[in-house]
Amino acid sequence: MTTFKRFLADESGATAIEYGLIAALVSVAVLAILGTLGGQLQETFQNISDELTAAGITGGGGGE
Repeated sequence: MTTFKRFLADESGATAIEYGLIAALVSVAVLAILGTLGGQLQETFQNISDELTAAGITGGGGGE
């Protein structure tokens, strides 16, 4: 019976579960933010690429 009482009083498992839930919520928030910013970054780099193409500057990095 004392083992059962100690098991009920032990809160280390609950703490681990709480940390796991916090980590899961943080990761969901990060994924949501990156999903939003990803589209904006892609649009920004596409605009830069279009402007460089219009100016006659091409990539390639040949170093010549």
